[in-house]
Amino acid sequence: MRAIIVTGSGANGFAVAHLADPEPAAGQVRIRMVAAAVNPADLHILDGWGRDVAGISPERQMGLGLDVAGIVDMAAPDVRNLPVGTPVAALTFPHASYSAAGAAAEYVIVPAADVAPVPDGIDLLDAATVPLNSLTADQLLARLGPARGRRMLVTGAAGGVGGYAVALAALTGWAVTALARPSDTEFLTRAGATKTISSLEGVTGFDAVMDGAKLNEAALEAVRNHGMYAGVFPGREPKSERGITIVSGVVVPDGHRLREMLALTAQGKLEARRAGTVSLQNAAPAYQALRDGGQRGRWVLTP
Repeated sequence: MRAIIVTGSGANGFAVAHLADPEPAAGQVRIRMVAAAVNPADLHILDGWGRDVAGISPERQMGLGLDVAGIVDMAAPDVRNLPVGTPVAALTFPHASYSAAGAAAEYVIVPAADVAPVPDGIDLLDAATVPLNSLTADQLLARLGPARGRRMLVTGAAGGVGGYAVALAALTGWAVTALARPSDTEFLTRAGATKTISSLEGVTGFDAVMDGAKLNEAALEAVRNHGMYAGVFPGREPKSERGITIVSGVVVPDGHRLREMLALTAQGKLEARRAGTVSLQNAAPAYQALRDGGQRGRWVLTP
């Protein structure tokens, strides 16, 4: 099979390699990739920081890609709930011991527990944009506790994680203010924001901040005393002050919750966004576009 493999550091530190077709072990399925999203985590791996966090040596061959959507084309004998031919999506990690490549490959091995069927009404190209961002936002929101009518500020609200944070927070009862460019107001209003702002000047008193833009201390200033701050980069959060609780966490695959995220997408309550689509062989512009910033939605790779 063809797969994108890291070959060095920097924007062009990868290549399309030919690897042996993988086969699932117990509890796993093989997905024939139809679409794989490009995420900032891929850039962290290319730049070396992601390898350091995961404890992976520079010498180890490593793939790219965390989000995959496709068709189950092989399953271990003990997997009975995902028959061959099922359209699915999953969050997977390229450094996991069960995978020689990441999601950016023609075939992807994933534990069945991490896989969710894609419901009717969702294109697989769109489904590939859902797992990482929706699960990250969902798991961070869980760390903040029940909404109970509390007020939340989401920074980077039109970004990948931020857009899902706005929508999921609004669905669960938070009063959400979204910080983003004025041009993103229409999307954020659809997502459920009660107010949109383009500056933090004079902004204070929120019960919680979801800091998708990684503004750190500037975002912390918007939190009331004894409020909560959720960061998207574990280990890079600001220090607590004024009794503010700081939370973060590395996203983990969760097939059950992903099924719910995809259902909400099919119902139109979450919005899947694509910036563009390119093939594995011509993937370089997608990684560069992500590095350049300002993207709305995710670039998606196809076989």
